[in-house]
Amino acid sequence: MTDKEQHPNFHSTNQSSRLNWLRAAVLGANDGIVSVAGLVVGVASATANKGIIATAGLAGLIAGAMSMAAGEYVSVSSQRDSEKALLALEKYELKHFPKEELAELENIYKNKGLSNKTAKQVAKELTRHDPFRAHVEAELGINPDELTNPWHAALASAAAFTVGATIPLVMILLPPESIRIWITFISVIFALMVTGYLSARAGRAKARKAMLRVVIGGALAMSITYLIGRIFGVSV
Repeated sequence: MTDKEQHPNFHSTNQSSRLNWLRAAVLGANDGIVSVAGLVVGVASATANKGIIATAGLAGLIAGAMSMAAGEYVSVSSQRDSEKALLALEKYELKHFPKEELAELENIYKNKGLSNKTAKQVAKELTRHDPFRAHVEAELGINPDELTNPWHAALASAAAFTVGATIPLVMILLPPESIRIWITFISVIFALMVTGYLSARAGRAKARKAMLRVVIGGALAMSITYLIGRIFGVSV
């Protein structure tokens, strides 16, 4: 095994970006599983009518996916606008205060542990090569070529939610009435174990704790909505 294989670089920009997307997708799927599972289990405990259960589940899926997409779009758009404003300010400062900006870049590398001579040399060489990129990456931690697209984020969030929500919706409709709720419980718990494991892997955290957390949350949500459905159940 090579040294690279033993010590992979988990802190690169591309790796970090991929992990963030994976984490967002897993969380979106988890939201879809839990919210729609709670909805359909609650409705199924109140009525055996498949049409009503399917309508409620589909409405919850569509509403949830649209809500996730809208929320992600607004959030990422705000972040992108802030990043663009910072980039524009940096361009202005580089144009009108080049000496001050060079000194600022030198200080950044000094604070990271480089000697005065080395920090000055690094700052000069980076500025000579691409001053804008050198400054925004060092000062702001922003890659100007990798700003998140709000439309991509919205579509990814909606897609992840839809995939997750489809699991309890299908599981509540396919089995016979006598076992449909139990089948849905089992399927949802298994799906949550998978999303918990994936979220832990994405964040390099302990899988057991993450899995237990999402399973308990999902089980509680389904149990509460089931009881509510039984209390306020109707005959159709």
